[in-house]
Amino acid sequence: MRYVEWQRALRSARREGRPEPALPELVPLSINLDLTTACNYRCDHCIDWDILNAKVKFEEETLRAQMTELAARGMRSVILIGGGEPTLHPGFTAFVRHLKDLRLQVAVVSNGSRGDKLKEIAPYLEKGDWIRLSLDSGSNEVFQRMHKPSRESLTLDEICAWIPQIKRVNPRFELGFSFIITWKGGTRDDVKVVENIHEIELATQRARDAGFDYIAFKPFLERAETGSGVMDPQKMEGRLAEVVARIRASVDRARGLERPGFVVRESTNLRMLMQNSWRDFTRQPRVCHMQSLRQVLSPHGTFNCPAYRGVGYARLGGMDLYKDAASAQDGAAMTKALLDNFDASENCKNVTCLYNGTNWWLEQLIESDTPLATIEMVADRRDAFL
Repeated sequence: MRYVEWQRALRSARREGRPEPALPELVPLSINLDLTTACNYRCDHCIDWDILNAKVKFEEETLRAQMTELAARGMRSVILIGGGEPTLHPGFTAFVRHLKDLRLQVAVVSNGSRGDKLKEIAPYLEKGDWIRLSLDSGSNEVFQRMHKPSRESLTLDEICAWIPQIKRVNPRFELGFSFIITWKGGTRDDVKVVENIHEIELATQRARDAGFDYIAFKPFLERAETGSGVMDPQKMEGRLAEVVARIRASVDRARGLERPGFVVRESTNLRMLMQNSWRDFTRQPRVCHMQSLRQVLSPHGTFNCPAYRGVGYARLGGMDLYKDAASAQDGAAMTKALLDNFDASENCKNVTCLYNGTNWWLEQLIESDTPLATIEMVADRRDAFL
Protein backbone atom coordinates (compact mmCIF):
# COMPACT_ATOMS: atom_id res chain seq x y z
CA MET A 1 0.00 0.00 0.00
CA ARG A 2 3.03 2.33 0.19
CA TYR A 3 2.64 3.12 -3.50
CA VAL A 4 -1.05 4.02 -3.12
CA GLU A 5 -0.30 6.20 -0.08
CA TRP A 6 2.39 8.05 -2.00
CA GLN A 7 0.19 8.58 -5.08
CA ARG A 8 -2.61 9.93 -2.90
CA ALA A 9 -0.22 12.34 -1.17
CA LEU A 10 1.34 13.37 -4.51
CA ARG A 11 -1.99 14.16 -6.16
CA SER A 12 -3.25 16.00 -3.10
CA ALA A 13 -0.11 18.15 -2.98
CA ARG A 14 -0.41 19.00 -6.68
CA ARG A 15 -4.07 19.94 -6.38
CA GLU A 16 -3.38 22.20 -3.42
CA GLY A 17 -0.09 23.66 -4.68
CA ARG A 18 1.94 22.21 -1.82
CA PRO A 19 5.46 20.72 -2.09
CA GLU A 20 5.40 17.18 -3.39
CA PRO A 21 6.03 14.34 -0.92
CA ALA A 22 9.43 12.69 -0.86
CA LEU A 23 9.99 10.10 -3.58
CA PRO A 24 9.75 6.59 -2.15
CA GLU A 25 12.20 3.84 -3.03
CA LEU A 26 10.41 2.72 -6.18
CA VAL A 27 11.85 -0.58 -7.38
CA PRO A 28 9.84 -3.20 -9.25
CA LEU A 29 8.54 -6.23 -7.36
CA SER A 30 9.26 -8.34 -10.43
CA ILE A 31 11.43 -7.94 -13.52
CA ASN A 32 11.61 -9.62 -16.88
CA LEU A 33 15.34 -10.12 -17.40
CA ASP A 34 16.76 -10.71 -20.87
CA LEU A 35 20.06 -12.38 -20.05
CA THR A 36 21.15 -12.25 -23.69
CA THR A 37 19.97 -11.09 -27.10
CA ALA A 38 21.37 -14.26 -28.71
CA CYS A 39 18.85 -16.68 -30.19
CA ASN A 40 19.29 -19.93 -32.12
CA TYR A 41 15.78 -19.82 -33.65
CA ARG A 42 14.32 -17.63 -36.40
CA CYS A 43 10.63 -17.72 -35.43
CA ASP A 44 8.41 -15.80 -37.84
CA HIS A 45 5.93 -15.08 -35.00
CA CYS A 46 8.51 -13.71 -32.53
CA ILE A 47 7.46 -10.36 -31.05
CA ASP A 48 11.12 -9.41 -30.45
CA TRP A 49 12.79 -10.49 -33.67
CA ASP A 50 14.05 -6.99 -34.51
CA ILE A 51 16.20 -6.80 -31.36
CA LEU A 52 17.68 -10.31 -31.42
CA ASN A 53 21.36 -11.20 -31.88
CA ALA A 54 22.56 -7.66 -31.20
CA LYS A 55 26.17 -7.03 -30.17
CA VAL A 56 25.23 -5.50 -26.80
CA LYS A 57 25.60 -7.62 -23.67
CA PHE A 58 25.63 -7.32 -19.89
CA GLU A 59 28.78 -7.07 -17.81
CA GLU A 60 28.41 -10.07 -15.50
CA GLU A 61 29.64 -8.42 -12.29
CA THR A 62 27.37 -5.40 -12.80
CA LEU A 63 24.35 -7.60 -13.53
CA ARG A 64 24.87 -9.57 -10.32
CA ALA A 65 25.22 -6.30 -8.40
CA GLN A 66 21.90 -5.12 -9.89
CA MET A 67 20.12 -8.24 -8.71
CA THR A 68 21.61 -7.87 -5.23
CA GLU A 69 20.62 -4.19 -5.01
CA LEU A 70 17.08 -4.82 -6.26
CA ALA A 71 16.57 -7.79 -3.94
CA ALA A 72 17.73 -5.71 -0.97
CA ARG A 73 15.23 -2.98 -1.89
CA GLY A 74 12.22 -5.27 -2.22
CA MET A 75 12.28 -7.05 -5.56
CA ARG A 76 10.83 -10.54 -5.13
CA SER A 77 11.01 -12.34 -8.47
CA VAL A 78 12.89 -12.56 -11.78
CA ILE A 79 11.62 -14.05 -15.04
CA LEU A 80 14.41 -14.94 -17.47
CA ILE A 81 12.59 -14.36 -20.73
CA GLY A 82 12.48 -12.66 -24.11
CA GLY A 83 14.92 -10.75 -26.25
CA GLY A 84 16.99 -13.91 -26.73
CA GLU A 85 17.30 -17.49 -25.47
CA PRO A 86 18.44 -17.37 -21.80
CA THR A 87 20.12 -20.79 -21.83
CA LEU A 88 22.60 -19.49 -24.44
CA HIS A 89 24.10 -17.14 -21.88
CA PRO A 90 27.49 -18.65 -20.90
CA GLY A 91 26.85 -18.09 -17.19
CA PHE A 92 23.21 -19.21 -17.20
CA THR A 93 23.40 -21.91 -14.50
CA ALA A 94 25.61 -19.90 -12.15
CA PHE A 95 23.36 -16.87 -12.55
CA VAL A 96 20.21 -18.82 -11.66
CA ARG A 97 22.01 -20.06 -8.56
CA HIS A 98 22.90 -16.43 -7.69
CA LEU A 99 19.22 -15.44 -7.94
CA LYS A 100 18.21 -18.30 -5.66
CA ASP A 101 20.95 -17.35 -3.18
CA LEU A 102 19.20 -13.96 -3.01
CA ARG A 103 15.99 -15.82 -2.06
CA LEU A 104 14.16 -14.67 -5.17
CA GLN A 105 11.46 -16.57 -7.01
CA VAL A 106 12.80 -17.57 -10.43
CA ALA A 107 11.09 -18.45 -13.69
CA VAL A 108 12.60 -19.31 -17.07
CA VAL A 109 10.97 -19.03 -20.48
CA SER A 110 13.04 -21.04 -22.95
CA ASN A 111 12.73 -22.34 -26.50
CA GLY A 112 13.72 -25.77 -25.19
CA SER A 113 16.77 -26.22 -27.41
CA ARG A 114 19.15 -26.59 -24.44
CA GLY A 115 17.50 -29.21 -22.28
CA ASP A 116 20.86 -29.97 -20.72
CA LYS A 117 21.06 -26.44 -19.31
CA LEU A 118 17.51 -26.62 -17.96
CA LYS A 119 18.41 -29.88 -16.25
CA GLU A 120 21.47 -28.18 -14.72
CA ILE A 121 19.39 -25.50 -12.97
CA ALA A 122 16.67 -27.91 -11.81
CA PRO A 123 18.32 -28.66 -8.43
CA TYR A 124 18.21 -24.98 -7.44
CA LEU A 125 14.52 -24.37 -8.14
CA GLU A 126 11.78 -24.57 -5.51
CA LYS A 127 8.03 -24.85 -5.26
CA GLY A 128 6.65 -21.65 -6.79
CA ASP A 129 9.42 -21.41 -9.41
CA TRP A 130 8.71 -22.54 -12.97
CA ILE A 131 10.10 -23.26 -16.42
CA ARG A 132 7.99 -22.80 -19.53
CA LEU A 133 9.00 -23.93 -23.02
CA SER A 134 7.78 -21.96 -26.05
CA LEU A 135 6.91 -24.75 -28.50
CA ASP A 136 3.69 -23.63 -30.25
CA SER A 137 3.16 -26.87 -32.18
CA GLY A 138 2.24 -30.52 -31.92
CA SER A 139 4.14 -31.99 -34.88
CA ASN A 140 7.80 -31.88 -35.78
CA GLU A 141 6.92 -30.50 -39.22
CA VAL A 142 5.02 -27.46 -37.94
CA PHE A 143 7.63 -26.93 -35.20
CA GLN A 144 10.34 -26.70 -37.86
CA ARG A 145 8.31 -24.34 -40.05
CA MET A 146 7.42 -22.01 -37.16
CA HIS A 147 10.74 -21.91 -35.28
CA LYS A 148 13.42 -22.58 -37.89
CA PRO A 149 16.07 -23.74 -35.38
CA SER A 150 19.68 -23.18 -36.39
CA ARG A 151 20.28 -26.89 -35.81
CA GLU A 152 17.92 -28.22 -38.45
CA SER A 153 17.81 -31.71 -36.97
CA LEU A 154 16.23 -30.43 -33.72
CA THR A 155 12.73 -31.84 -33.19
CA LEU A 156 9.89 -31.64 -30.70
CA ASP A 157 10.60 -35.28 -29.90
CA GLU A 158 14.13 -34.40 -28.73
CA ILE A 159 12.97 -31.38 -26.69
CA CYS A 160 10.17 -33.27 -24.95
CA ALA A 161 12.47 -36.18 -24.12
CA TRP A 162 14.25 -33.89 -21.60
CA ILE A 163 11.09 -33.37 -19.50
CA PRO A 164 11.12 -36.72 -17.64
CA GLN A 165 14.84 -36.29 -16.99
CA ILE A 166 14.34 -32.81 -15.51
CA LYS A 167 11.40 -34.06 -13.43
CA ARG A 168 13.52 -36.85 -11.98
CA VAL A 169 16.11 -34.32 -10.82
CA ASN A 170 13.52 -32.10 -9.11
CA PRO A 171 9.71 -32.47 -9.33
CA ARG A 172 8.94 -29.52 -7.00
CA PHE A 173 8.65 -26.75 -9.61
CA GLU A 174 6.24 -26.45 -12.57
CA LEU A 175 7.17 -27.31 -16.14
CA GLY A 176 4.90 -25.81 -18.77
CA PHE A 177 4.36 -26.11 -22.53
CA SER A 178 3.57 -22.72 -24.10
CA PHE A 179 1.49 -22.54 -27.28
CA ILE A 180 1.00 -19.20 -29.06
CA ILE A 181 -2.03 -19.61 -31.33
CA THR A 182 -1.38 -18.23 -34.81
CA TRP A 183 -3.77 -17.78 -37.72
CA LYS A 184 -3.69 -17.05 -41.42
CA GLY A 185 -3.43 -13.33 -42.03
CA GLY A 186 -1.14 -12.71 -39.08
CA THR A 187 2.17 -11.10 -40.03
CA ARG A 188 5.47 -10.03 -38.54
CA ASP A 189 6.41 -7.01 -40.63
CA ASP A 190 5.81 -8.35 -44.15
CA VAL A 191 6.29 -12.03 -43.27
CA LYS A 192 3.17 -14.18 -42.96
CA VAL A 193 3.13 -16.45 -39.92
CA VAL A 194 2.41 -20.18 -40.04
CA GLU A 195 -1.08 -21.09 -38.78
CA ASN A 196 -1.17 -23.70 -36.01
CA ILE A 197 -4.82 -23.87 -34.85
CA HIS A 198 -5.05 -27.43 -36.15
CA GLU A 199 -2.14 -28.42 -33.85
CA ILE A 200 -3.80 -27.45 -30.57
CA GLU A 201 -5.15 -30.88 -29.66
CA LEU A 202 -2.03 -32.70 -30.88
CA ALA A 203 0.21 -30.39 -28.84
CA THR A 204 -1.89 -31.02 -25.74
CA GLN A 205 -1.57 -34.78 -26.17
CA ARG A 206 2.19 -34.41 -26.61
CA ALA A 207 2.54 -32.15 -23.57
CA ARG A 208 0.56 -34.54 -21.37
CA ASP A 209 2.44 -37.63 -22.50
CA ALA A 210 5.84 -35.92 -22.13
CA GLY A 211 5.18 -35.12 -18.46
CA PHE A 212 4.55 -31.36 -18.56
CA ASP A 213 2.39 -30.02 -15.72
CA TYR A 214 0.31 -27.88 -18.06
CA ILE A 215 -0.10 -26.48 -21.54
CA ALA A 216 -0.87 -22.74 -21.81
CA PHE A 217 -2.58 -21.19 -24.82
CA LYS A 218 -2.38 -17.51 -25.74
CA PRO A 219 -3.04 -15.55 -28.95
CA PHE A 220 -0.44 -14.20 -31.36
CA LEU A 221 0.63 -10.57 -30.88
CA GLU A 222 1.89 -8.13 -33.49
CA ARG A 223 3.84 -4.89 -33.19
CA ALA A 224 1.75 -1.73 -33.43
CA GLU A 225 3.08 1.53 -34.84
CA THR A 226 3.61 2.69 -31.24
CA GLY A 227 6.00 -0.23 -30.75
CA SER A 228 3.75 -2.09 -28.33
CA GLY A 229 2.67 -5.69 -28.74
CA VAL A 230 -1.02 -5.86 -29.70
CA MET A 231 -3.57 -8.52 -30.55
CA ASP A 232 -5.07 -7.77 -33.96
CA PRO A 233 -7.67 -10.44 -34.82
CA GLN A 234 -9.15 -8.20 -37.50
CA LYS A 235 -6.30 -9.33 -39.77
CA MET A 236 -7.44 -12.96 -39.69
CA GLU A 237 -8.10 -14.46 -43.11
CA GLY A 238 -11.74 -15.52 -43.13
CA ARG A 239 -14.57 -14.44 -40.85
CA LEU A 240 -13.40 -13.63 -37.32
CA ALA A 241 -16.29 -15.55 -35.73
CA GLU A 242 -15.47 -18.68 -37.72
CA VAL A 243 -11.75 -18.60 -36.84
CA VAL A 244 -12.52 -17.99 -33.17
CA ALA A 245 -15.01 -20.88 -33.25
CA ARG A 246 -12.25 -23.15 -34.58
CA ILE A 247 -9.96 -22.05 -31.76
CA ARG A 248 -12.70 -22.55 -29.16
CA ALA A 249 -13.53 -26.04 -30.42
CA SER A 250 -9.86 -27.04 -30.47
CA VAL A 251 -9.22 -25.77 -26.94
CA ASP A 252 -12.37 -27.52 -25.70
CA ARG A 253 -11.11 -30.80 -27.15
CA ALA A 254 -7.74 -30.14 -25.54
CA ARG A 255 -9.46 -29.78 -22.18
CA GLY A 256 -10.76 -33.30 -22.61
CA LEU A 257 -7.16 -34.48 -22.32
CA GLU A 258 -6.68 -33.10 -18.81
CA ARG A 259 -5.90 -35.51 -16.00
CA PRO A 260 -4.59 -35.22 -12.42
CA GLY A 261 -1.21 -33.49 -12.65
CA PHE A 262 -1.85 -32.03 -16.10
CA VAL A 263 -4.12 -29.05 -16.92
CA VAL A 264 -4.96 -26.78 -19.86
CA ARG A 265 -4.63 -23.05 -19.23
CA GLU A 266 -6.03 -20.18 -21.26
CA SER A 267 -4.40 -16.76 -21.07
CA THR A 268 -6.44 -13.68 -20.23
CA ASN A 269 -5.95 -12.43 -23.80
CA LEU A 270 -7.27 -15.69 -25.23
CA ARG A 271 -10.38 -15.59 -23.06
CA MET A 272 -10.96 -12.01 -24.21
CA LEU A 273 -10.62 -13.08 -27.84
CA MET A 274 -13.03 -15.98 -27.50
CA GLN A 275 -15.56 -13.85 -25.59
CA ASN A 276 -15.25 -11.07 -28.19
CA SER A 277 -14.43 -8.66 -25.36
CA TRP A 278 -10.82 -7.70 -26.12
CA ARG A 279 -11.80 -4.14 -27.10
CA ASP A 280 -13.16 -3.61 -23.57
CA PHE A 281 -9.64 -4.06 -22.22
CA THR A 282 -8.01 -1.48 -24.51
CA ARG A 283 -9.47 1.46 -22.57
CA GLN A 284 -6.60 2.27 -20.25
CA PRO A 285 -6.23 4.80 -17.42
CA ARG A 286 -3.82 7.64 -18.15
CA VAL A 287 -1.37 6.35 -15.53
CA CYS A 288 -0.04 2.81 -15.90
CA HIS A 289 0.62 1.90 -12.27
CA MET A 290 2.03 -1.50 -13.18
CA GLN A 291 5.17 0.10 -14.63
CA SER A 292 6.27 0.77 -11.04
CA LEU A 293 5.72 -2.90 -10.11
CA ARG A 294 7.06 -4.80 -13.12
CA GLN A 295 9.83 -3.73 -15.50
CA VAL A 296 12.12 -5.17 -18.17
CA LEU A 297 15.91 -5.24 -17.87
CA SER A 298 17.77 -6.10 -21.07
CA PRO A 299 21.10 -5.41 -22.78
CA HIS A 300 19.18 -2.75 -24.75
CA GLY A 301 18.27 -0.92 -21.54
CA THR A 302 15.58 -0.88 -18.86
CA PHE A 303 11.96 -0.48 -19.97
CA ASN A 304 8.62 0.11 -18.29
CA CYS A 305 6.74 -2.93 -19.62
CA PRO A 306 7.27 -6.21 -21.51
CA ALA A 307 4.99 -4.85 -24.24
CA TYR A 308 7.49 -2.00 -24.85
CA ARG A 309 10.78 -3.91 -24.75
CA GLY A 310 13.23 -1.94 -26.89
CA VAL A 311 10.92 1.07 -27.42
CA GLY A 312 12.70 4.38 -26.86
CA TYR A 313 9.99 6.44 -25.18
CA ALA A 314 9.33 3.63 -22.67
CA ARG A 315 12.99 3.49 -21.62
CA LEU A 316 13.81 4.03 -17.95
CA GLY A 317 17.58 3.87 -18.28
CA GLY A 318 20.54 1.82 -19.44
CA MET A 319 21.38 -1.83 -18.93
CA ASP A 320 23.19 -0.92 -15.69
CA LEU A 321 20.23 0.77 -13.97
CA TYR A 322 19.85 -0.30 -10.31
CA LYS A 323 23.51 -1.34 -10.02
CA ASP A 324 23.99 0.55 -6.72
CA ALA A 325 22.17 2.89 -4.32
CA ALA A 326 22.66 6.00 -6.45
CA SER A 327 21.53 4.22 -9.61
CA ALA A 328 18.50 2.84 -7.78
CA GLN A 329 17.53 6.40 -6.88
CA ASP A 330 17.89 7.31 -10.56
CA GLY A 331 15.60 4.38 -11.40
CA ALA A 332 12.99 5.63 -8.92
CA ALA A 333 13.16 9.13 -10.43
CA MET A 334 12.78 7.78 -13.97
CA THR A 335 9.87 5.59 -12.89
CA LYS A 336 8.17 8.66 -11.41
CA ALA A 337 8.81 10.57 -14.65
CA LEU A 338 7.18 7.83 -16.72
CA LEU A 339 4.25 7.63 -14.30
CA ASP A 340 3.75 11.33 -15.02
CA ASN A 341 4.54 11.40 -18.74
CA PHE A 342 3.74 7.99 -20.22
CA ASP A 343 0.07 8.36 -21.18
CA ALA A 344 -1.25 4.81 -21.23
CA SER A 345 -4.70 5.98 -22.39
CA GLU A 346 -3.03 7.10 -25.63
CA ASN A 347 0.10 4.93 -25.99
CA CYS A 348 -1.75 1.72 -25.06
CA LYS A 349 -5.13 2.44 -26.62
CA ASN A 350 -4.77 -0.59 -28.90
CA VAL A 351 -3.20 -2.86 -26.27
CA THR A 352 -5.33 -5.60 -24.72
CA CYS A 353 -3.51 -5.22 -21.43
CA LEU A 354 -3.28 -8.12 -19.01
CA TYR A 355 -3.16 -5.60 -16.18
CA ASN A 356 -6.06 -3.44 -17.33
CA GLY A 357 -8.20 -4.43 -14.34
CA THR A 358 -5.33 -4.02 -11.88
CA ASN A 359 -4.49 -0.57 -13.23
CA TRP A 360 -8.11 0.60 -12.97
CA TRP A 361 -8.43 -0.87 -9.47
CA LEU A 362 -5.30 0.98 -8.32
CA GLU A 363 -6.47 4.18 -10.02
CA GLN A 364 -9.84 4.02 -8.28
CA LEU A 365 -8.21 3.22 -4.95
CA ILE A 366 -5.87 6.20 -5.27
CA GLU A 367 -8.75 8.54 -6.14
CA SER A 368 -11.07 7.22 -3.44
CA ASP A 369 -11.40 8.41 0.16
CA THR A 370 -11.38 4.88 1.55
CA PRO A 371 -8.98 4.68 4.52
CA LEU A 372 -6.28 2.22 3.54
CA ALA A 373 -6.27 0.78 7.06
CA THR A 374 -9.80 -0.54 6.49
CA ILE A 375 -8.85 -2.55 3.39
CA GLU A 376 -8.51 -6.24 4.13
CA MET A 377 -5.22 -7.70 2.95
CA VAL A 378 -5.42 -11.14 1.34
CA ALA A 379 -3.03 -13.90 2.31
CA ASP A 380 0.28 -14.11 0.46
CA ARG A 381 -0.15 -16.71 -2.30
CA ARG A 382 3.63 -17.15 -2.50
CA ASP A 383 3.55 -16.00 -6.14
CA ALA A 384 5.55 -12.83 -6.77
CA PHE A 385 5.54 -12.98 -10.57
CA LEU A 386 2.59 -10.57 -10.98
